[in-house]
Amino acid sequence: ERKTLPSQSPLTGTAHATMFRAAASSAVRRAVLSSTRGTPTPYPASRALAFHTSPRRDEEASEAAPAPSKGGLFGTGLSEWFALPIGITAAVPIIKFDWYVINEETQLAAVFIAFCVALYTQGGDAIYKSLDETAQTILKEHHEAEDKVIAALEQKLEFLQANKGQVEHFEAINAIRDQTYKNLNAAGAVKPQHDFKAQVEKMLNMIAQEEASNEEKAKIALMEAAVADVTSQFSSAKNLKKAALDSAIASIKGGAGGGDPVKDAFIKFFQAKATEAGTSSDDSEEKAQRAALIAKLNGVAKNEGFFFHFDESGKPGMKV
Repeated sequence: ERKTLPSQSPLTGTAHATMFRAAASSAVRRAVLSSTRGTPTPYPASRALAFHTSPRRDEEASEAAPAPSKGGLFGTGLSEWFALPIGITAAVPIIKFDWYVINEETQLAAVFIAFCVALYTQGGDAIYKSLDETAQTILKEHHEAEDKVIAALEQKLEFLQANKGQVEHFEAINAIRDQTYKNLNAAGAVKPQHDFKAQVEKMLNMIAQEEASNEEKAKIALMEAAVADVTSQFSSAKNLKKAALDSAIASIKGGAGGGDPVKDAFIKFFQAKATEAGTSSDDSEEKAQRAALIAKLNGVAKNEGFFFHFDESGKPGMKV
């Protein structure tokens, strides 16, 4: 049987309890919301996973390490297992007196937190590796591009270094050119003499060839004339034919006959021609041969640009 104070009714006590419970529940709810919106509880450093998308920097590695924590429950050094009985002891009155109402929002938050924790603990390495692989690929491409740029710059540097002696090369070329011009000028003073000598030698060879040709032609013409004259003599004179036949028969028999009438006829013809040439003053044939030779020599001198030419008398003269 419930005992009540005379000044209090059961309804009044119940109302006070309900009001107290509602106030406590509101206070706990505000505390929980403010705690969830504020700074989150630091995750233990021993269980933290490295999660980076870029290479670790030297300056980050050289930073001073944080002061070591005592560890345990809330940094007190006590074992973390003390949180279990403390939490159970605190949860019983909180839930009993409805200081914190467990509803669908609490369940959704718990599921979301569990998902985040599971993703962080189970899939954190995979996500890190995926992002780190992408970062390494980008870094590799960047390094390859830098290597190509460096190679191009090195090649350009080698080209520029190779061209450092370009001025000396041109100076050496100019010196060689000057010396060559000097040698050409020195040779140019002697070259006309060599050219003139070669031209004179060529003209002399042509004159000698022409004279030899004319002499051969004169010999052939003289022999043809002699043969024709001797043939006509022996064809018309019977005594010459008989003398020639007797001489041939004696020569075949090996006897010592008289002279050879054919030979004597040729000798007489040549002696008559020699006497005629010595007493004759007609030099028209020689002049014609000389004129033909001079015309031929002047034609060669003109075509080949000789330094001289011949006049009508055959005397050479230098060109102006």
